[in-house]
Amino acid sequence: MNINIICVGKLKEDYLKSASAEYIKRLGAFANIGIIELEESRLGEKPSDKQISTALRAEAVCFEKFLSAHKGYNIALCIEGKMLSSTELAQKLQNVTLEGKSTVNFLIGSSFGLDESLKNACDMRLSVSKMTFPHQLFRVMLLEQIYRCFQINSGSKYHK
Repeated sequence: MNINIICVGKLKEDYLKSASAEYIKRLGAFANIGIIELEESRLGEKPSDKQISTALRAEAVCFEKFLSAHKGYNIALCIEGKMLSSTELAQKLQNVTLEGKSTVNFLIGSSFGLDESLKNACDMRLSVSKMTFPHQLFRVMLLEQIYRCFQINSGSKYHK
């Protein structure tokens, strides 16, 4: 299976880079993991709605270029998405594989989210919490959950 995390921005903190690298290493036993970091649109301190919309559209174009070259099951991570337990997400990944998809693409937007057209083009909208997390930390959290899913599906005791 191929898992791609397509995200806006780069990890900046060493501790987040280390945590990310650890989960990518662990996931290597189960899947090919790709981290695709897209350029973040730079906005001022108090951008207008129009500036935000323009930035999200520009970021969506970058997402779309990657997705058109890497067909798969696309999951937009967004606040209005469906919340799943770890076990439910594991079952979802397993079902995607059984449906013949060998690639899952997780999309993480900027602090302003994802363009609506991009979310509409995805197969699923997923939310992990009603709380807000820093996007860099969230990437590590997502990697851990993906690792947990593979552990659940393999019958490991990792998931308690």
